[in-house]
Amino acid sequence: MRWRSLLLRPVSSRQEEKEQRKREREERERAAAQAAKRKRLLQILVGAVVGAVIVAGVVLAFAGGGGDSKRDKGDLTAAAKAAGCTVKSFPDEGNDHVTKKLTAADYKTNPPTSGPHIPPGQEAKEGVYAPGNEPEIANWVHTLEHGRILFMYKPDSPRPRIAQLQKLYDAPVADRQFDEVPANGYHSVLMQNNSEMPFEVAAVAWRNYVGCPKFNDKSIAALSAFRDVYVDTAPEQFP
Repeated sequence: MRWRSLLLRPVSSRQEEKEQRKREREERERAAAQAAKRKRLLQILVGAVVGAVIVAGVVLAFAGGGGDSKRDKGDLTAAAKAAGCTVKSFPDEGNDHVTKKLTAADYKTNPPTSGPHIPPGQEAKEGVYAPGNEPEIANWVHTLEHGRILFMYKPDSPRPRIAQLQKLYDAPVADRQFDEVPANGYHSVLMQNNSEMPFEVAAVAWRNYVGCPKFNDKSIAALSAFRDVYVDTAPEQFP
């Protein structure tokens, strides 16, 4: 009979079956643990990739050359239109280093936005220049190549207008307020124009400018938006 056969089964056989079931259970547990580990590693890997993409986006947003992702050109266009100013971009005229004196006639735009300039170490420094003490054209063109913005006003501009530009020079710059840089005058120059530009006031960057035939109160907003868009977007970036 069946019950008798069970009773007669050797003890060693029952023990082997018990151990076999234990091994199978342990194998299933190990397999489940390995699967869970692989899932966690995959989640970590995906998270790392997503994080790298985000960081890359932030780096590109702050890198020079474009800058459009972090700054709104629409604001610049609207501000320039309201002020009666013109925003233009130009082809690169090169960056040859020369030692001879250059004039506005040596450039295709006025004010110049790129082209030959003074050798390294002689570029115009950031700051505010008193009328009659402004740097030579070849010096400030080199400064443009370093991502700086030049605010320019025509000779004999009214003092109240120049004071407005001083306030703009001192104003914060969009996305450029860090502990290691000053809050005012960030990568900017304020000077009287010496290229006989056809504007009463302008802001110049490498390959770009906004020019205002008439300097009115709305011009300040256009100049400010221009700096927000084009500061630190030139080929050579220096702190």
